[in-house]
Amino acid sequence: MESTINSGDTAWVLTSAALVLLMTPGLALFYGGMVRSKSVLNMMMMSFGALALVSVLWVLYGYSIAFGDDVGLGLIGDPTQYLGLEGLMAEAEGASLPPMAFVGFQAVFAIITVALISGAIADRAKFGTWLVFAGLWATVVYFPVAHWVFDFSAGEHVGGWIANDLVAIDFAGGTAVHINAGAAGLALALVLGRRRGFGREPMRPHNLPLVMVGAGLLWFGWFGFNAGSALAANNLAAVTWVNTLVATAAAVLGWLATERVRDGHATSLGAASGVVAGLVAITPACSSLSPIGSVALGLVAGALCALAVGLKYRFGYDDSLDVVGVHLVGGLVGTVGIGFLATASAPAGVSGLFYGGGADQLWRQALGAFAVLTVSFVATYLIGTVLQRTVGFRVEEEDELGGIDLSAHAEQAYDLHSAAGGPAGPALEPAIQVTAHKAVAGVGARERSHQEERTSA
Repeated sequence: MESTINSGDTAWVLTSAALVLLMTPGLALFYGGMVRSKSVLNMMMMSFGALALVSVLWVLYGYSIAFGDDVGLGLIGDPTQYLGLEGLMAEAEGASLPPMAFVGFQAVFAIITVALISGAIADRAKFGTWLVFAGLWATVVYFPVAHWVFDFSAGEHVGGWIANDLVAIDFAGGTAVHINAGAAGLALALVLGRRRGFGREPMRPHNLPLVMVGAGLLWFGWFGFNAGSALAANNLAAVTWVNTLVATAAAVLGWLATERVRDGHATSLGAASGVVAGLVAITPACSSLSPIGSVALGLVAGALCALAVGLKYRFGYDDSLDVVGVHLVGGLVGTVGIGFLATASAPAGVSGLFYGGGADQLWRQALGAFAVLTVSFVATYLIGTVLQRTVGFRVEEEDELGGIDLSAHAEQAYDLHSAAGGPAGPALEPAIQVTAHKAVAGVGARERSHQEERTSA
């Protein structure tokens, strides 16, 4: 059999997969800088833990559930068809990509979707239970939803009700990745409850340069996320690349302008958050909008997400790192925005309401978005509740106040004792850590005592 593999397309997809893989360490830096210094390592470990676990599950059965032949009216792929990636190591007849190139590309999508959820429960989740949750959630929620949304496997039609029956557009994962993770983050934040001192104590990012570096890596990797979803080095990839650039840039401006009007300052945290908001919004829409439409979408997403992150204080839910405000809201803006801003001149060839297409595409986009939102929220709430009531999901109060880095990982992100010239060395490190843990816990106990006195007064 003569090979039909296109080496240029293959190289682009494999490169894109590597770019998307880099996004998970980038997310770890982004999230790690946003938490307090006592839990930065735990926050980063949640991303790396998801990377390790989901990679294995994807090979065992995840890819088969997501991209196997449809066995449930567009709801799930055959979990046994590619069990252990059986039968995918040889070239597929007539395919332009090796099957494994597509397997790897989609694997990194699954990884970062799970990792995104962790930001909603920063500072208060048990690491072991997080890994159990990550495995269950990927199996029950992400793998089936990926089947709904992504209907092609290296060019071969495989099914999925949102893409095929509803005919909603989600080019690179606005529903499957961002709405999915955002709704899950909201549900899990409700299950675990608010952090100690939420709304009363300052919980500022401890390292904004780390946040900015993480945001830069996410922006860099996202070109693989969106343009790589073309699965070829072609015009579609070029259009989505440019749309991704300008939508993200516009979202930064939209977020900063909103901050400036509302708060009087344009912050570095706002710029980094605007980057992510724009990237999230353009993800489903990058194949269906013009560059000007992408600018408009980015401006709207930046402004709305900047406003949405404050909702947690109004409604009392503790979404620690604004997964809901950025990923859920940004995903909704991008997915539903296709129904308004899509133009037939873009590669997707669909016109939205503002381009004479009426409301036909709009209702399809809205239904697909809210279907994923509802299923993800309900399933996550059930999984989280069961874990909380059985093995326990939230850390003990003393560990939360003292810092999860010490209690869960026996490490500290910043060894300030050694930097100050004090005693160091392997033999002394455990003693230093225990002493630091007790000292911080003692401060936390005193703070609680003072709070109780103020409350009783």
